[in-house]
Amino acid sequence: MREALLGWQFSGVYLVYAAIFWGYPFVWLLILAFSRWRFFGKPKPIGFDNFVRLFQDPIFWRIFWNTMNFMAYFIPMVVLGAFLFALALSKVKYFRTFFTLSFLVANVSSGVAYSILFSNLFSETGPVNSFLYKTFGVTIPWFSDPQLALLSIAIIVTWKFIGYYGLILFAGMQAIPKSLYEAAELDGASKWTQFWRITVPLVNPALTTVLVFAINLTFGIFTEPYMITGGGPMRRTLTFLLHIYTTAFQRMNPSYAATLAIVTGALSYGCVILVRKLVEREVHLT
Repeated sequence: MREALLGWQFSGVYLVYAAIFWGYPFVWLLILAFSRWRFFGKPKPIGFDNFVRLFQDPIFWRIFWNTMNFMAYFIPMVVLGAFLFALALSKVKYFRTFFTLSFLVANVSSGVAYSILFSNLFSETGPVNSFLYKTFGVTIPWFSDPQLALLSIAIIVTWKFIGYYGLILFAGMQAIPKSLYEAAELDGASKWTQFWRITVPLVNPALTTVLVFAINLTFGIFTEPYMITGGGPMRRTLTFLLHIYTTAFQRMNPSYAATLAIVTGALSYGCVILVRKLVEREVHLT
């Protein structure tokens, strides 16, 4: 009994914290999703009306395809870049910590700060377009063309996370026994064969982790489109989180925003489960 009481004393603080800051907001989110409320008065129950309205909303489907489009840009770029960074880091013998920290600076940088920086760099009259015009006589509408705006934001987010994801893959590569590569070399396997037959299969847990993180990031991106394009042009950079924010606090409709948040979470979870089913494999390193 004494040990049980001691355990409850240690865990009680966290349980109270979780009940206040996680349990209560989650219950309130569910209440809002099945009611109509405008910040004042009592929520009026309306059943599944918010969900029906959501799936009939063309803006919701526009955001959904924006997210899929962004994912098609972002995930291949960040996974390939992270793989190259991890491979390069594994070959570095000196100043490895310096190179690692140099790439991690982007990950810990303020989203608002680097969004302002990139928006100025790639603006119509910014340094990048000025250089292109003086050198090649052309300019690129990085943020004014709908498709290019989405690609540009994907490149910026890739720049931010390539070092972080690369370190995850690097840790996975370091866990692979060196004896496997030595045995492969004795059998005459080339470096390319070793990479595809040893590195890629055995780094699968780290790769799955990176993919899960990238998917969650895709559904939760907010700062870059909010600061750079505001969701435009033509709503092509409008994201779920940005739409939730504007719906709740600009259009004063928190009930519909709560519904959108639940559906966004469900879509993100569904994509994670799908990727894990397709990619994740059981790996034994010993």
